[in-house]
Amino acid sequence: MGSLYSEHRTWLHGIGAGWKLAALLVLGTGIFWLSSPAWLGIAFGLACLLYLSLGRSMAHGLRLIRALLIASALVLGFHALFGEPLVGVVSVLRMASATVLGIALTLTTRSAALQAVLERVLQPLQHVGLRTERFALGMALMLRFIEHFFVVWSRLDDAHRLRTGKPGGFRLLAPLTIQMLQTARRVADTLDLRLGD
Repeated sequence: MGSLYSEHRTWLHGIGAGWKLAALLVLGTGIFWLSSPAWLGIAFGLACLLYLSLGRSMAHGLRLIRALLIASALVLGFHALFGEPLVGVVSVLRMASATVLGIALTLTTRSAALQAVLERVLQPLQHVGLRTERFALGMALMLRFIEHFFVVWSRLDDAHRLRTGKPGGFRLLAPLTIQMLQTARRVADTLDLRLGD
């Protein structure tokens, strides 16, 4: 499957996956505790500075940033339509800050490292009979499929632009769905062979 992980080394690559996940958890929770647009604006500014500090690795996340901008515009428009523009601003700043932090994590952390962290964190639950390695694998696969979705979308859109000179838009929905279903089937078959039960 395709991955958004960037091979261009940055300062954030050198930090362990566990520390980055813990920081994302704390910062993400803190962002959703804030309700002041001013403080949320500062948080968003700091998240953007973190993202900009990744240098060449930023290019791998530009498609996600564009999707975030579209989603933000839709949320702002929805709240403006219902006469609650301030609620829209707060919602967008929260969403954008957490998303930019998540993109930075995705660009600088291998999915295998994230899976290893999840397995260590969940290990105590093995004492109550939970198969934590399966749960961690499921979480890791979910993250990989999200990455793969955007990678495939980007490839299809680039191919469509080369042929027509225009963005693919909703025309990409059918081929994107087919490719994702094919990938899911291949992954399911592989897991069935390896896990055996």
